[in-house]
Amino acid sequence: MAGVNMSEFYSAVCADHDLEINPHVEEVLKKTTVTGRVTIKLPGNIRWRNVQRLDDDDVLALSKCLRSNKSVTGLDVRYNNITDKGVGHLAGLLQDDSSSLRSLDLVFNDIRGDGTEVLAKSLQSNSALLSLRLSNNKIERRGAMHLASMLQVNSTLRELELADCDLDAQGVIALAVALRSNETLVSVDLSRALLFSLQEEWAVHVSEMLAVNGGLLELHLGKMGMSDAGMERLSAGLRLNGSLRYLDLRCNRVTRDGVRHLAELLKLSRTLEVVDLSFNRIEDEGAGYLSEGVAWPGCVLRELSVSSNHMGTEGLLSLAQAVRASTTLSHLYIWGNRLEEPVCQVFAEMIASGRLPPDRTDVSAYEVDGRTFLAEAFPGLRRRRFGADGDSSPSEASICCRDQTCELNNHLKRLYRRLEVTSVSEGQLKVNSRFKMSYLTRWFITSEDLNRVT
Repeated sequence: MAGVNMSEFYSAVCADHDLEINPHVEEVLKKTTVTGRVTIKLPGNIRWRNVQRLDDDDVLALSKCLRSNKSVTGLDVRYNNITDKGVGHLAGLLQDDSSSLRSLDLVFNDIRGDGTEVLAKSLQSNSALLSLRLSNNKIERRGAMHLASMLQVNSTLRELELADCDLDAQGVIALAVALRSNETLVSVDLSRALLFSLQEEWAVHVSEMLAVNGGLLELHLGKMGMSDAGMERLSAGLRLNGSLRYLDLRCNRVTRDGVRHLAELLKLSRTLEVVDLSFNRIEDEGAGYLSEGVAWPGCVLRELSVSSNHMGTEGLLSLAQAVRASTTLSHLYIWGNRLEEPVCQVFAEMIASGRLPPDRTDVSAYEVDGRTFLAEAFPGLRRRRFGADGDSSPSEASICCRDQTCELNNHLKRLYRRLEVTSVSEGQLKVNSRFKMSYLTRWFITSEDLNRVT
């Protein structure tokens, strides 16, 4: 395709196969430079302008274009109308021996078991793809079984995202069994599986997998309905694990009894650096256990989220003391708990002193009538750390999105100047005391938000 614009080639493919040209695809391809490594971004959820979402015919035309262009190493087609038929076209592309695609994002499409089967079979012989994201596609047990079979053969894939895929216990167990022998994957997301058994058999298999797997760095188990018994089993496997660095346990049913096992694990682990416990119910007593583990000499934990855990003054103050005692913990997220004035004063002091910088917590301090309060701030625990998206340079489409975002932010800044704004910066807006507010961050699109959209 040397010397030929990608949009022109796309138009020619559509004409050859009697397909309708998608204006959104055509516009993005016009702005895509074919030199170097590039990711084509075609999400269907762009909020500031209407776009025609991709269907199976659009995927057929795209796959034909990509067969002739080895500069494209990433394809982002989230939030579109791609079905099993469209996945079949992508599977043909992945089976090509000369395929250069390193990342494929299919989040929020209409892919089911049949499409997952075709995709999994194509990955058994593929040695290029590093990242596969299938979250929010209802692949269910059948899709999980085919992906588990693929993982027993594939030795290239490094990131697999299967959140909100309606996996059942058998599907989760099959994937856990496959991961016992696969040490190539570094990031796995199994969040929000549909698990109804009170015995939590899946936790036993995940624990056994963690005891022998030496490659996994990041594991997401949010919204799994995990109880204290499941937490105990998981901790037993993690005691024998020497690689995991990020553990996501948000939105489960872990209480003070379950977090006690995690606290003991933190005293022993020399790899676990990030733990997300937000939206559980550890309360003050659980916070005390965590504080003991965090402050323990040798604990390597760097980031901890305990947002919305029904903690009060006693628990939050013990965590604040643990932060001061710890030599490694630098990020702490506490919003959604009972933030009474003693807690507000202590955290305001830590933020002001630099022990807990504003970009490393989810609260910000302000004063009203001589009293200190904490407001919610946008920065939160970053969910993706060790996945492999493949190397890619920013596309022209991304630049276009940034321009439109800047325009929106400028409009909002002009609006708030009419409200006697005293100082403005991206993601943080300070207003005078007339309005009794400290930050109005939620009205601005930050660079982190932009990355999620683009």
